[in-house]
Amino acid sequence: MAETAVSLLFNQVSIWLQEERKLLGGLREEVEYICGEMGQMRAFLRVADAKEDSDPHLKEWVRQVREISYDTEDVLDRYMLRFAHHDAYGFSAFKKIYDLIKNLKARHQIASDIERIKLRVANVSNSQQMYKDMGPYSSSSLVTNTLYDGRGDALLLEEAEVVGFEKPKKQLLEWLRSTDYGLQVISVVGMAGLGKTTLVKKVYDNISMKMHFVHLVWITVSESFKVEHLLQDMINQLLDEIKQPPPQGLEDMNANGMREYVYNFLRNRNYVIVLDDIWRLDAWEAIRYAFPRSNTSGRGCIIITTRYNNIAKAASDESNGHVYSLEPLAAKEAKKLFYRKAFQGKQCPYYLNEISENILKRCEGLPLAIVVIGGLLHTKNNRIDEWELFNRSLCSELKEDNLKRIWTLLSLSFYDLPYYLKACFLYLGIFPEDQLLEKATVIRLWIAERFVEAKQGKTMEETAEGYLNELFNRSLIQVAETSNDGRPRNFHIHDLLREYIISKSLEQNMVVVHNQGRPDKIHNSISCTQQPCKFEYLRSLLFFGSVDSECGPILYKVLRSGCKLLKVLNLRKAPLEIIPNEVFKCYHLEYLSLRDTEVKLIPKAIGNLRKLETLDLKRSRVTELPIEILKLQRLQYLLVYRYKVDYGYIQFDNIQSFKAPYEIGKLLSLQKLCYIDAGSGVNGVKIVSEIGKLTELQRLCITKLKREDGLDLCSSLAKLTKLRSLCIYSIDESEVIDLQHSQSPPFTLSFLRTLVLQGCLERVPHWIPSLNALTDLRLRWSRLKEDPLQYLQGLPNLQVLSIHYAYEGEELSFKAGGFQKLKELSVTRLFGLRWMRVEKGSMARLNKMTVTNCKEMTEVPVGIEHLSEVEYVDFRDMAEEFVERLYEDKRIEGDRWKLKHVHGGVRVVNWEDDEWKVRLL
Repeated sequence: MAETAVSLLFNQVSIWLQEERKLLGGLREEVEYICGEMGQMRAFLRVADAKEDSDPHLKEWVRQVREISYDTEDVLDRYMLRFAHHDAYGFSAFKKIYDLIKNLKARHQIASDIERIKLRVANVSNSQQMYKDMGPYSSSSLVTNTLYDGRGDALLLEEAEVVGFEKPKKQLLEWLRSTDYGLQVISVVGMAGLGKTTLVKKVYDNISMKMHFVHLVWITVSESFKVEHLLQDMINQLLDEIKQPPPQGLEDMNANGMREYVYNFLRNRNYVIVLDDIWRLDAWEAIRYAFPRSNTSGRGCIIITTRYNNIAKAASDESNGHVYSLEPLAAKEAKKLFYRKAFQGKQCPYYLNEISENILKRCEGLPLAIVVIGGLLHTKNNRIDEWELFNRSLCSELKEDNLKRIWTLLSLSFYDLPYYLKACFLYLGIFPEDQLLEKATVIRLWIAERFVEAKQGKTMEETAEGYLNELFNRSLIQVAETSNDGRPRNFHIHDLLREYIISKSLEQNMVVVHNQGRPDKIHNSISCTQQPCKFEYLRSLLFFGSVDSECGPILYKVLRSGCKLLKVLNLRKAPLEIIPNEVFKCYHLEYLSLRDTEVKLIPKAIGNLRKLETLDLKRSRVTELPIEILKLQRLQYLLVYRYKVDYGYIQFDNIQSFKAPYEIGKLLSLQKLCYIDAGSGVNGVKIVSEIGKLTELQRLCITKLKREDGLDLCSSLAKLTKLRSLCIYSIDESEVIDLQHSQSPPFTLSFLRTLVLQGCLERVPHWIPSLNALTDLRLRWSRLKEDPLQYLQGLPNLQVLSIHYAYEGEELSFKAGGFQKLKELSVTRLFGLRWMRVEKGSMARLNKMTVTNCKEMTEVPVGIEHLSEVEYVDFRDMAEEFVERLYEDKRIEGDRWKLKHVHGGVRVVNWEDDEWKVRLL
């Protein structure tokens, strides 16, 4: 983490040196010296960060480096604030700024601060040299933490101690027994502590394994491995089984020779080799070719356990194998295991019920945590005071010897992170417990905090999404909800991992909840129970109250206490109707969210926030922005809209958009613009024409479009080559969206993933079939006369298709070979529709089908039995005749019913008493 702090300082200073060189003046050389010295420490810091927990002296040195980085940033931020915030921050105010710089007293103070930092840098540099001279801390000697983590205990567990593995054990054995000649790789993947090793050991020890496989080998790979040692261990185990001595010269044999020996030995033999705990893809790459692929009379199976999804997928995919994603224990199984450990299988005393449930909830089904914590609580002899004390102090208890195994296991995953992910990961601790984390929000916050490094050829958002995917890949966060195209939308963190994050963040002065100690340098979250104080160095303020809370007065006091160095201000759901004036004095502010507030007016002072990159007004009451918004030349995300309440069905006018200044095209950095009113232009300037100037746009949502806007809109879209998401709404249901012009851009929108067209279409726009990247298409109120499916069925990557009041014909026909990647189909309010036909080979991957309010339909889609992958089918608000026939068909046809294969269930849903009532067939 110290390396992260140094790197963040480097990134920030490079920006200062480029943008604020006139203000830095004579301090430029001093700042460059400090950063140069600390830059030389970065390689050593990578070693020190991984070792600091086992060496208190080194830990103190790392802390000093981290604090120097923070303090340097503080000094420079205060300097910029003092000499650059007095006016509109433009060159027109340069004389005032120049006069202020001449203030000798102020310059002397800043210079003194910098000089003190230089002395501290010199001291830590000397200490670094001392550590280097000691030898073990050289970068070449990096080894993993030697603390005992207990992973080997999984190999010694008795069958009776294992709970909740019956289903995965059965599945793994089934895959193993069905292994054909050749090679199959089975991967078991999941977060630390889920019991991957325990599960595979129970499979490995199963008596039936000896009946199907002659050779069984168990290899523990772990973090630090040498391929020669790994292969040597494999050879010794293989030969030991058949009572043969190892070949002469085995220890002197190189890796290639050992791979060849293993390959020749395993040819035409039946074997299972377990590679337990693989941390690196190169570990698999180093030995994969030691296993024969084309056995003619032998069956080989490799079982891999890993925390990394990419390793599991890469290893299993190449052999057409399987990946088993191990999940936490279900509530019933978790309780059974906990009671077994805490109460020796007896019932929980009634007075411990509530505490037990709370502790179990925080374990979130993690077997290791349940076993270790349950075992420790057993020693408390059911004393309620001891249990309550443990419950209140779980975070600190995890660091004690009895629970050190859990803490160490989590530490291994943390220290394995590259430096650029450590800050991102710890930052997740700012969010409240049990709250789902929104991917888009987290990404924008990371960018605002400067955690995301610029990479050539990528936007910052694309790089940040890559960071998030790395955390998913490492099983450190879990996907809670996916978007329509299958990408993660919301995620959550295991409670114990969150406890670890919070502890580590407090230790490193990164995130501080200020009623737990003194306010510190970087971030802070506030809840209703806290009292305000002065946050001189606060960089981020995130509000997690509720709209009906009493936090308003506290929030105002905090903002007025001098938070002038703020870069991030998230006031989501804050009880605000007016934005406090203090917000507009934050010269460094880059992120401002007023989402879910009652704020109605954005004052002209918004123009003061020249560094603002994100302005999030989603679900606020704002409907118009002042012309001063055009001063925000760094603005990238402008989100100003609110969904209106829908009862039962989506209404046409369901979006409250905003009126923009007519020269919105001046905001050249905009990447996301939602939802802008197309009719808000004045003085002969059309909003749809201005949009063509915003060539960085990735997402555009525009409302109240008129037919005469079509030509200009198509001309603008032809210039937006980076667009990924496009939503177009006409001004009313009868207004035509005219997108058929020759300027329509089939190639410039070639990377478009999401397209929503809400309004009348005379025909399907001719350029839609060429959108090869399109994954989500929604046609609403289109009123097409011609079957649109003939134009859409060839879209190669379409996963979601919604047709809402968009077609007036009698039949929809899904042809064989069409919609090969479609996963979700929704057909709504097609009042003339009588038949749906599905030919065999169409929609081969469809998972969910919903048919709503198509009252002329009297029978289920013909050929629906061909949709072998469909899990859910909903019929909503259909005619009584349709529903009666549905029930009758099920009763008469029994096991031959054409919907029998729908595993997730067939549901009949109706709008009754202002809500959807569901009946499962």
